Amino acid sequence: MAKRRWKSAFLFLACIVVLTPGVMRPSKAYCEVEDPIDEGPPIMKSGWSTYIQGGALHQFDADMDDGSRFSVNRYFVQGGVTYAVDPLKSVSLSLGYGLDSYDFSGSGGFTLLDPWENVHSMRLSAPVRWGIDRQWTLFFVPTVRTASESGASLSDSVFGGGFAGFTYRINDRLTIGPGIGALRQIEDSSVFPVLLIDWKITDELTLQTGRGLAATQGPGLMLTWSPNRTWSFGISGRYEKLRFRLDDDGVAPGGIGDDRAFPLLGGITYNFSMDAQVSLVGGVDLGGELRLEDENGNLITEESHDPVPVLGVSFRFRF
Repeated sequence: MAKRRWKSAFLFLACIVVLTPGVMRPSKAYCEVEDPIDEGPPIMKSGWSTYIQGGALHQFDADMDDGSRFSVNRYFVQGGVTYAVDPLKSVSLSLGYGLDSYDFSGSGGFTLLDPWENVHSMRLSAPVRWGIDRQWTLFFVPTVRTASESGASLSDSVFGGGFAGFTYRINDRLTIGPGIGALRQIEDSSVFPVLLIDWKITDELTLQTGRGLAATQGPGLMLTWSPNRTWSFGISGRYEKLRFRLDDDGVAPGGIGDDRAFPLLGGITYNFSMDAQVSLVGGVDLGGELRLEDENGNLITEESHDPVPVLGVSFRFRF
């Protein structure tokens, strides 16, 4: 048992070395929708259940190319109800809210524009998971969202999209399948493929799509080492993009803010049970970009920023 555990730990570290370059540069469109199979903690029984999950993440001061600096406090909470016909078939309805609070400083041009401060986002989605049998599972997730600065027009901040896909269970250790998503963002849209994977490399080491540790939501790639039922350790990465409508009083009235980043996070999770987990996360935003656009999506200015540390907590509970 001890030998297998050390083997899994070694593989965990080796996979981090091998996978990190790929995690740092995932496809942008791949991560513009939330985890398509995320309905809160895993569903272990039939019938009705409710769940809540969320967290907070602090991005420390990041230096921008023009001499500006900014930090961000990000908060997210999502709750929902699920009806499971059985562990393979479920329908959920979820509602989420996020707040991204920016603080600009320094003497650079981006700071002097005072582009935005508090950004609010809401999402309503209805994930459907339908297992045809133990091998084949279908997924469908329609979603409607809003993203806007405080005081911005709500009607100009609504967008939506959806995801559909399927997975095939090759054996007890590997489930894989394709998906396709479409998202109509504010003055922007995309259609993109997604690869769904759940690979149990060893009894303690798993590679999965989505279910990241961050407070912000979005599918990515996560490697998890679980030496026992209580503790697990993970590393995750994904491209994140937040696009939102601005208010009418700033430098770009009714314009668009755009925050793009490449966070690589590590985390420690404590499992109270299969239905309750809390995590401590930390890592680095490997560099990103802020963009300011007019109301039609035409670029006004953009600035890249240096890598910056992030630290946060997250939780997941099902009742």
